[in-house]
Amino acid sequence: MRIPTSHEPSLAASIIDQIERVVREAEDSSRPLEVDPFRGRLFELFVMADAADLVKEQSESGNSARDLTADGLCRTLGARWNLADALRASSAQQTKLPAKDLSRMRLLWSVMRMWMEWSYAWHRWPEFHQEAPPPSASTRE
Repeated sequence: MRIPTSHEPSLAASIIDQIERVVREAEDSSRPLEVDPFRGRLFELFVMADAADLVKEQSESGNSARDLTADGLCRTLGARWNLADALRASSAQQTKLPAKDLSRMRLLWSVMRMWMEWSYAWHRWPEFHQEAPPPSASTRE
C-alpha cells in the first residue's frame, strides 16, 4: 500500500506533530508509551509513515525533512525539545539533567525503540509470510 506523496514534507511534519502530541499526552498522564492507547496510536502513525515511504533510511530518501526512521524521528523531536542543549549544559555544569528533560529523554528512547522494532518486523514480514510453492510433480510421486 502506498499513500500519494505529493505533499510528503507536510505529511512528514504532520506525522511528527502527531507523534509529539501522543508523547506529551503520555507524559502529562504519567503513563508509559508502551501501553494502549499510546502504543496503538504510535503504531498507526508508523504505518502511515511507512505507507508514504518515509521510514526509509535517509540515504535512500535523500531528504532529511522526510526522514521518519527511528534515528530521524529522534533527531527531530530531540531538537524540538532542545535536549542536546540541556545535555551540554548539564555536562558543562556537572549537574543532573533536569527532571523534565530526563523524562523526555526516556520517552524519546521508548518511541525510538518501538519504531525500530516495528520497522524491523514490518520489513521482514514478507520473508516469513510467503506462500509455499506448490509441490512439484516429482515430489508427489
